[in-house]
Amino acid sequence: MATFQLEFVSPEKLLLSRPVEMALLPAADGQMGVLPGHAPMIVALSGGVISVREGGAETEALFVPGGFAEITPTRVTVLADEATPVAQLSRANAETRIAEAEKALADLQTAEGTTPERREAAMARLLSARAMLAAAQAA
Repeated sequence: MATFQLEFVSPEKLLLSRPVEMALLPAADGQMGVLPGHAPMIVALSGGVISVREGGAETEALFVPGGFAEITPTRVTVLADEATPVAQLSRANAETRIAEAEKALADLQTAEGTTPERREAAMARLLSARAMLAAAQAA
C-alpha cells in the first residue's frame, strides 16, 4: 500500500518520523484524513487526537493541544508544543487544565481592555483541555 512520511516536531525534538498509510488530524475546521498524494496545504490543528494507520489498522494515537500541520503529497509535518500518547493521558491532569482554562477565560470576561484575540485564545485553550479529557476517558 502507498505511504507518505509522517513527522511530529516539537520545539525540543523530532518526536516521530516514519512512513504511514493514513493520518487523521484534528483540524480546526473538523477531523481531516490524509492519504498519500494529498493536495498541499497548511492547516491549523485544534486540541484532539491524531490517529496513525499502518497495515490497515490504527497503530498510534497521540493527543495534541493544538498546532499546525504542513501537508504535501509525500509528507505531513505536524508542529505542536506537545504530543502525548492517548494511553498516557491523565483524567486528573485534563481536569486541572480545564479548571485553569475556565478561570483564565472568566478573568478575561471581567477584565477591562481585553481583546477578542485574547478571549479567543483562552477559549481555544479551554476547548483543547476538554478534548484532552474526552480522549483520556475514551482510552
